[in-house]
Amino acid sequence: MNSDPLITDLINMISIPSVNNFGSNSLNANPENEMSNYFEQQLIQLGLEVESHEVSDGRRNVWGRLKGNGNGPTIMLAGHLDTVGVDGYYDPFVAKIEDGKIFGRGSCDMKAGLSAYLDVVRKLKEKNIILSGDLVIAGVIDEEHAMLGSIDFGINGPPIDYAIIAEPTNLELCPAHKGQVLLSIEVLGKAAHSSVPENGINAINHMSILLQKLQEYSSYLRKQNADKFLGKPSLNVGLIVGGDNACSVPDICKIDIDRRIISSENYETFINELEKICHGIQKEIPDFRYSISSPFLNIKPLDTSLNSPIMIAMKKASDDILGFHTIKAFPGSTDAPNYNCEAVICGPGSLQQCHSLNEYIDIEEIKNAVNIYISSIINLQNNLIS
Repeated sequence: MNSDPLITDLINMISIPSVNNFGSNSLNANPENEMSNYFEQQLIQLGLEVESHEVSDGRRNVWGRLKGNGNGPTIMLAGHLDTVGVDGYYDPFVAKIEDGKIFGRGSCDMKAGLSAYLDVVRKLKEKNIILSGDLVIAGVIDEEHAMLGSIDFGINGPPIDYAIIAEPTNLELCPAHKGQVLLSIEVLGKAAHSSVPENGINAINHMSILLQKLQEYSSYLRKQNADKFLGKPSLNVGLIVGGDNACSVPDICKIDIDRRIISSENYETFINELEKICHGIQKEIPDFRYSISSPFLNIKPLDTSLNSPIMIAMKKASDDILGFHTIKAFPGSTDAPNYNCEAVICGPGSLQQCHSLNEYIDIEEIKNAVNIYISSIINLQNNLIS
């Protein structure tokens, strides 16, 4: 089995640590460096026209182009080069093959997808299939943190007509997902000794008032009409930090918020709603002071039409390869909206395996993914989508 280049590529990628530093350069300033180099070399060996772009601090997106011979659409297979961490994971970078599965960090999320992309090109060349348009194979950085790679690719990468993103979906077709905004709110008080609290302004106490209002806002969101595909918007407060010690009146308290946005909403609407909540508190408590940060993640909803050519092509491909197709919204946010084209999330593996301490991917599912991608590309390129 290890003689299969699809499996060899995946084993090699698992052995390359590419753990995202989540903004901490003290951990690893360039976590994807070795993966970028490996992926680039594989693209070169496949004979593609290879380019790269430094996103930040030496961290590079890399992509290769298989040229078509006509005026067909440019289709991209894109995936991320980074993984989440490995704390508590035994031998995360040693690939193991058992019972038709490959185990190791990144096996499912999403180095299986990257190895499948390489195999797509390999098989197209082996079968002498000439496409009418270009095929772009891309590996981007930082999906697990701030999605800097896909944001940069949308600005500095080549224009793309259609994209397939191999995040794990068990090969279900996911043309949509909610948008995601992550930001912080700081409540500012005045420090004082706890023996004379009247001399200070307790930022934690004021934050507790804001938290209650945000809980009411969250309940309001749950009562809104659901998007027929994406469901309802939501808000979660996931982090709170405040104060230095019990003997001091805290002068600052901060929370981090995750807001999921459906297609009828946008970032500006959300910010206006936050400002309205905070202004309402200020009317009741004049010394309530706050600051809303710029978002450290702001991903638009993905909303590819079910009648898009890429969806029609992929439904036909799935029917041909698997005998059926399943369409769902993807639960999380992804790089897809940043590529500025119609895109579908479809990849081997289960979300239950992502970020787990026993991550694995089914080999047969990777091979089915390769065939679905090839069939979808041919359907799109040759207009076999009626």
